[in-house]
Amino acid sequence: MILINTFLKIKMTDSKYFTTTKKGEIFELKSELNNDKKEKKKEAVKKVIASMTVGKDVSALFPDVVNCMQTDNLELKKLVYLYLMNYAKSQPDMAIMAVNTFVKDCEDPNPLIRALAVRTMGCIRVDKITEYLCEPLRKCLKDEDPYVRKTAAVCVAKLYDINAALVEDQGFLDQLKDLLSDSNPMVVANAVAALSEINEASPSGQPLVEMNAQTINKLLTALNECTEWGQVFILDSLANYSPKDDREAQSICERITPRLAHANAAVVLSAVKVLMKLMEMLQSESDFVGTLTKKLAPPLVTLLSSEPEVQYVALRNINLIVQKRPDILKHEMKVFFVKYNDPIYVKLEKLDIMIRLASQANIAQVLSELKEYATEVDVDFVRKAVRAIGRCAIKVEPSAERCVSTLLDLIQTKVNYVVQEAIVVIKDIFRKYPNKYESIISTLCENLDTLDEPEARASMIWIIGEYAERIDNADELLESFLEGFHDENTQVQLQLLTAIVKLFLKRPTDTQELVQQVLSLATQDSDNPDLRDRGFIYWRLLSTDPAAAKEVVLAEKPLISEETDLLEPTLLDELICHISSLASVYHKPPTAFVEGRAAGARKSLPARSNSNEDSGQRTTTTTTTSQPHAQVILAQDSLIGDLLSMDIGGPTIVPPAPAAQSGLGLDLLGGGLDGILGSNEGATSTAAPVVSQSTTGLLGDIFGFNQGPTSYIPPKVNWLPAEKGKGFDIWGTFSRKNGQISMDMTFTNKAMQPMGGFAIQLNKNSFGLTPAAPLQVPSPLGPGASIETNVILSTAGAVQRMEPLNNLQVAIKNNIDVFYFACLVPMNVYFTEDGQLDKRVFLSTWKDIPAQNEVQYTLSGIMLTADQVVQKMQQNNVFTIAKRNVEGQDMLYQSLKLTNNVWVLNELKIQPGNPDVTLSLKSRSVEVAPGVFQAYNAILHS
Repeated sequence: MILINTFLKIKMTDSKYFTTTKKGEIFELKSELNNDKKEKKKEAVKKVIASMTVGKDVSALFPDVVNCMQTDNLELKKLVYLYLMNYAKSQPDMAIMAVNTFVKDCEDPNPLIRALAVRTMGCIRVDKITEYLCEPLRKCLKDEDPYVRKTAAVCVAKLYDINAALVEDQGFLDQLKDLLSDSNPMVVANAVAALSEINEASPSGQPLVEMNAQTINKLLTALNECTEWGQVFILDSLANYSPKDDREAQSICERITPRLAHANAAVVLSAVKVLMKLMEMLQSESDFVGTLTKKLAPPLVTLLSSEPEVQYVALRNINLIVQKRPDILKHEMKVFFVKYNDPIYVKLEKLDIMIRLASQANIAQVLSELKEYATEVDVDFVRKAVRAIGRCAIKVEPSAERCVSTLLDLIQTKVNYVVQEAIVVIKDIFRKYPNKYESIISTLCENLDTLDEPEARASMIWIIGEYAERIDNADELLESFLEGFHDENTQVQLQLLTAIVKLFLKRPTDTQELVQQVLSLATQDSDNPDLRDRGFIYWRLLSTDPAAAKEVVLAEKPLISEETDLLEPTLLDELICHISSLASVYHKPPTAFVEGRAAGARKSLPARSNSNEDSGQRTTTTTTTSQPHAQVILAQDSLIGDLLSMDIGGPTIVPPAPAAQSGLGLDLLGGGLDGILGSNEGATSTAAPVVSQSTTGLLGDIFGFNQGPTSYIPPKVNWLPAEKGKGFDIWGTFSRKNGQISMDMTFTNKAMQPMGGFAIQLNKNSFGLTPAAPLQVPSPLGPGASIETNVILSTAGAVQRMEPLNNLQVAIKNNIDVFYFACLVPMNVYFTEDGQLDKRVFLSTWKDIPAQNEVQYTLSGIMLTADQVVQKMQQNNVFTIAKRNVEGQDMLYQSLKLTNNVWVLNELKIQPGNPDVTLSLKSRSVEVAPGVFQAYNAILHS
């Protein structure tokens, strides 16, 4: 920045310094730099800087340029300092020569020279220089001139980046905090900016300054007098403060509100951010909030009269604001109408905000605009406009009929891409309003031949399959798609398979050949595993139990919601705290795109002052679906006494839970479709074929009963080495199969005598693990022999907290002695099969759990896609509640339940191509977090 500013001041006539060099130029410059005449020196330094700027190496002139520092000419001094900043890192030993001059300049009578000296020393990132910087910097922080003090404040932040320990040891942070009380507003602003930068770089992430009413008052006083960028720094700092009560929040709002009229867009957005945050603390029904809401609209509207780039930034921020508080701009719909000369990125953003603000009061106006946009020449914009009409129909129910009528008018234009987009959105309208607008199906079918895009073809096929009983020639229409089945997109193939099965279940008599044909194409002639698996599932359902097939395939579908495109609430709250920053433009938290940003530095809006009522309602909702209360994990006492006094001879046996019996009698590859053709009685086979493992896995993935050996089992570790076990060697691990925890062990006899009389006992532990059956080992175990054995465990034993939580103390007896050892139980064996929460219950529970109960981890080296993560965790009883993609980043919301009825809610952020996955975990018993994290890490790396 200094380099740019300096060269802006070089006149156009100074271009001679950039002319082509000739032989011996370095020698000539050296002699000119040592000239006694000041003007000659200045000309020579300008030539050196010009050569440096175009990339030439003039480091050989370092001592000669440094000699020019001894001057009273400010312009020459600036040029020399510029040279020093560029070459000090490559010539650290030579840079020491300049230290004395820096120190001397820091005491110069001219405040500009003092400020220039301390600023330059802060920019020279050489450790040897920083040692000499401390004393001059300390003096400059207390300088009588405010320009020097504000420069020194920024220098502290630069020095912290070079050597954080030095800054803390020398007490510069305390001096910086003192500058918050400075009489000059620009000094206050720079001190705030420096502290904010240091705070973000701090590994602890803890605020360096405890904001209190007194400090806030000083910042608000300085706010009115400092420059626009100083105001931005102060406002950003105010956004991190939480007032102690409503009265203080209102007072701050009143003092910040005038900033909304500022000419600088950054100041306006920073003020909006602070007000949005403070409004969360106030009673939403209060008159003050209503007045504040009205005051926020005009400045946001004014931002839309700026140049397109500023408009776009403003629109991205407004998009967040209207999702949080749509009332602010509900009367300002017209300002978001698209202008003919708007760039496409502005048009699309305006369109999105229009949908968010659409209501029954303005829908007529919005539809009129959207219909006009659908006749534009920009194809992408037209598609978005048609899709927006469909979103209006879903969002504003009373206007649905009018929206459908508008879509039909657009279909009549016969413009190919318009027709295709209209069919896609009409499919969603059918889902939102079943059995209401089916009269238009005939019109849609007329355009069947013009559909060439996969999404439009899939939507049309879905409509035909869903309403097959109302379309006389549905079989002919679907058969026409079947002719080029292998050339179709996967999306179309899957939809066609399902549609034909629906048609068969509704009209079985005349569609048998059609369904056989599509099942054959899907299962025998396709290489796509998704298509093949779905084909096999339908085949077996139809051939064994047509009634069950009807329940599955023709099941009532969940109604589509207009909120599917909204940001997840916790992410939205975080982004509101980052209004006016890059995060609000990307719609991603800073941790997603800023390298090295601390994962724990997340921001969130404060709880509303009337949130108690909401919390109560949420608690009621959760209680109706929740499981029994979590067991209390008792504190750990001295447990060795318990272990030594146990009766090893006879462990307490708890009867194991009976394994779930599968009554599925399916032969996946046999039989054809004969069972379909007869009645229900004919469909039942007299001999029940054996269920193959592949069949169970296939159907289990769909119906949720798959409990196969695909869950993660850690490799065995040496629990009892032979040298400690008097020749008795034990390797072991833990696994979970069919809802039961198993302790799997390998016993090896490395002694010279046979071993027998085996028995096992477990000490009290955090999860109440205890043997559910005796240890069965065929006796005797001869010398040199090994045997695999396992003990089924239950969680009905005595509970006592261990450290770590998954620590387990074990005693095993044989005819030689009793042996004691401790091992760690992987947390995933405690994940139960009933750990899936309803989406609404998940959301309310997440909000209900206090923010301090949220823990974040980074899972490194995860080379998996989001779908692969979902699959792996599902196999280990971690259930994905929702998945959404936010600006290219996959976000998974997962739940799990431990055997002691502790629920754990997780959020995973997966950036494709980035091996680091962020895991945010919430639980009322946050002490389980480290174990859950270790389980995730082990499972995803397995």
